Amino acid sequence: MNLKGKRIGFGLTGSHCTYDAVFPEIERLVLAGAEVLPVVTFTVKSTETRFGKGEDWVQRIEDLTGHKVIDSIVKAEPLGPKIPLDCMVIAPLTGNTMSKFANAMTDSPVLMAAKATLRNGKPVVLGISTNDALGLNGVNLMRLMATKNIYFIPYGQDDPVKKPNSMVARMTALSDTVLHAMEGKQLQPVLVERYKDDN
Repeated sequence: MNLKGKRIGFGLTGSHCTYDAVFPEIERLVLAGAEVLPVVTFTVKSTETRFGKGEDWVQRIEDLTGHKVIDSIVKAEPLGPKIPLDCMVIAPLTGNTMSKFANAMTDSPVLMAAKATLRNGKPVVLGISTNDALGLNGVNLMRLMATKNIYFIPYGQDDPVKKPNSMVARMTALSDTVLHAMEGKQLQPVLVERYKDDN
């Protein structure tokens, strides 16, 4: 299987420090021939951080994909019945959004797109970036790992000494994870020593 002609939803959540690792992977999907539809949370669009302005990130993903961002729940809902996706990616996936997703809360465009994709029996690929994956959010991480049609970009501790509960996906494995997910398989190993390879 390849990505040519596949329609991939790509959801960005508010882990702004991870965008530099994610955007080259979005470009890789586009270059592989996928149609990438960008979806953003309200936080992404409206927040300015030391990593940049929300509006600049939105412009960048629109330029990269050739599509306007889906930035409301109303705009995201058709990704289920009318504009079905072959796969939905959420990367980076914050601990906040992970918690909501694991508990069936749909309060953002990204979560609506993910819900719509699962409703169609299609895969959702998650690239976590959260400081509490091995803390209070651990139960949510495991709940999602045990859920049908949800797949994870391999992840590991990014700073086990200073941030022992933090885990971040190895974003360079995003395309491979998507390809495996569309065949109903989890890319392995899913737990990796991220901090050794991806600093």
